[in-house]
Amino acid sequence: MRTWTTATQPATVWPGRPVPLGATFDGRGTNFSVFSSVADAVALCLFDERGVETRVELRERTGDVWHGYLPHVGPGQRYGYRVGGEYAPDRGLRCNPAKLLLDPYARAVTGAVHWGPSVFAYRQGDPDGDLARSDEDSAGSVPRSVVVDPAFDWGDDRHPDTPLDETVVYELHVKGFTRQCAEVPEPLRGTYGGLGSGPVVRYLRQLGVTAVELLPVHQFVQDDRLQALGLRNYWGYNSIGFFAPHNEYSSAGDAGEQVREFKQMVRN
Repeated sequence: MRTWTTATQPATVWPGRPVPLGATFDGRGTNFSVFSSVADAVALCLFDERGVETRVELRERTGDVWHGYLPHVGPGQRYGYRVGGEYAPDRGLRCNPAKLLLDPYARAVTGAVHWGPSVFAYRQGDPDGDLARSDEDSAGSVPRSVVVDPAFDWGDDRHPDTPLDETVVYELHVKGFTRQCAEVPEPLRGTYGGLGSGPVVRYLRQLGVTAVELLPVHQFVQDDRLQALGLRNYWGYNSIGFFAPHNEYSSAGDAGEQVREFKQMVRN
């Protein structure tokens, strides 16, 4: 569980733009954009290295998209959202500013879910079930989204354009496949870096493989039920971030480094 402190301080916020969704760094600052048709307030929550949280109200709204631009905010910035509005689960409304939310369009996620009462929207054990809103703050128990730099040197990399009748697809699991490859350096086993390493690339080419299909690599959650049994979510079919490569498969770090490592794997 994390510890964190909430800070109240003025922040320079420009109107920004509604598209693209997510956090977009342009070299000078970052545009934040998130969709909600039911919120009556959206706060962008920035976290520093010490865990101090600064909340910035997003006042600009275009249709159902809330947005704002923060100059001087860039790659590595950890963030999340808090959404104010009606809490009525029987009508599909679950706004609750006590719960820190991931950006559904985040390109990277740092940390993991630490299961406990604060993670849930409702008060566990209450006779009203999920209608009983929990006001316990979840920030200490949930992961953060991360601003990433989209720049990457792809060199002369290009689409292989392999004819369909010559295509050989190999489906594999990033962690499982590289764990079993003795020629992959130990620090890279179970990672994107391991899958993009020389021994793996040579092996696949020797087999005649022209394309690799990966089992889930989106950011996924370790299920509470499995952890209680001393198990892990190996397959990854419980995604919480469809635009973010799973951070546990990175050998370099989870503050955006996983994105660069994933791209390097693809390039290799």
